[in-house]
Amino acid sequence: MPVDYQLAFDLAPVGLVLSRNRSILDCNQHLCEMFGATPEQLTGQSFLILYPSADEYERIGARMLPILNATGMYSDDRIMKRVGGHNKDETFWCHVTGRALNRSAPHEAGIWAFEDLSARRPVTAELTAREREVAAHLMQGMTSKEIGRALVISHRTVEIYRARLMRKYQASTTADLVQKLMAA
Repeated sequence: MPVDYQLAFDLAPVGLVLSRNRSILDCNQHLCEMFGATPEQLTGQSFLILYPSADEYERIGARMLPILNATGMYSDDRIMKRVGGHNKDETFWCHVTGRALNRSAPHEAGIWAFEDLSARRPVTAELTAREREVAAHLMQGMTSKEIGRALVISHRTVEIYRARLMRKYQASTTADLVQKLMAA
């Protein structure tokens, strides 16, 4: 029996997107359900509509570019935004993994997988874009210096954001913060 690749794409248990120049060329049923949208609402749209802010869209796009150039792959946990449905504009943690089809022009075309992490990691505190980035790296076990290098900011600036996160989550130590971020 021949494999029906279109059916496999459409019914995959993770959200899948084929992209061109950071726009959604095609997406599957699971991605539409995750973001509360129809294929017509997403197809042809910029990924920007899935981000909490244009600033985060630009910053993450710039951060992933050298990694995609070097390895052809990129992966992170980030806050995304639902497009429609009864949860419109709700933010949620999402694990995103992608592959550039052309490493020398990584945004030209790619395939991306999205996994909704909200069941394990709901967004509980109102965080700024930078606080979300620092939180995501802290949950990966990175130090302030490593986070600073990844975000191209000083480690002292990372420590300021970590202190803000600790206040917002009422954490007494970084380990306590990470535990609350993971459980929250």
